[in-house]
Amino acid sequence: MTSISSTTSRAVALVFLIMSPYVEARSASPAPDAGTSIDQVIACVLMLLALVLTYIIHPSQPSSYSFTLF
Repeated sequence: MTSISSTTSRAVALVFLIMSPYVEARSASPAPDAGTSIDQVIACVLMLLALVLTYIIHPSQPSSYSFTLF
């Protein structure tokens, strides 16, 4: 098991070593405006709502949790 993780870490290190000269630094991106920030908040709330609804509709142990949607 340790030989696999050692080999994997060496391969990842090799990829980073090869690719590092080709990565160029970029300037910082401009600050988002208020409309973009509001859109991101709404998107996060909708994703959390979808996650909660998924767990309500598909419980992990259906025998111990009885929920009827309609």
